[in-house]
Amino acid sequence: MARGGFRGMPGGMNQQAMMKQAQKMQQQMMQMQEEMERKTYTAKAGGGMVIAEVNGKHEIVNLTINPEAVDPDDVEMLQDMVIAAVNEAFRTADADAQSNMAKLTGGLGGLGGLF
Repeated sequence: MARGGFRGMPGGMNQQAMMKQAQKMQQQMMQMQEEMERKTYTAKAGGGMVIAEVNGKHEIVNLTINPEAVDPDDVEMLQDMVIAAVNEAFRTADADAQSNMAKLTGGLGGLGGLF
């Protein structure tokens, strides 16, 4: 340790101010999470034959299958379209969450997984 001991946080930020900032960020993160859980995300597969709608809690809230997609001789294709639509909707939700988190943390992503 340098002579005179520890002189506080870099840039003059004291511990109390840092705690206030962390609490504010935590509140913003909770608010963002609640908003994300209410949002819905839609994705299509098979040229729109299957449409999946999910929410930010990774729950399927609606699934639309065009009757033309139902072929008793090719059930596997319908299953693949459902899986593709649902997974794409989840990816969209995740990308939106990551984007919002990046905006909130302002590039603080390198804090060892804290955010």
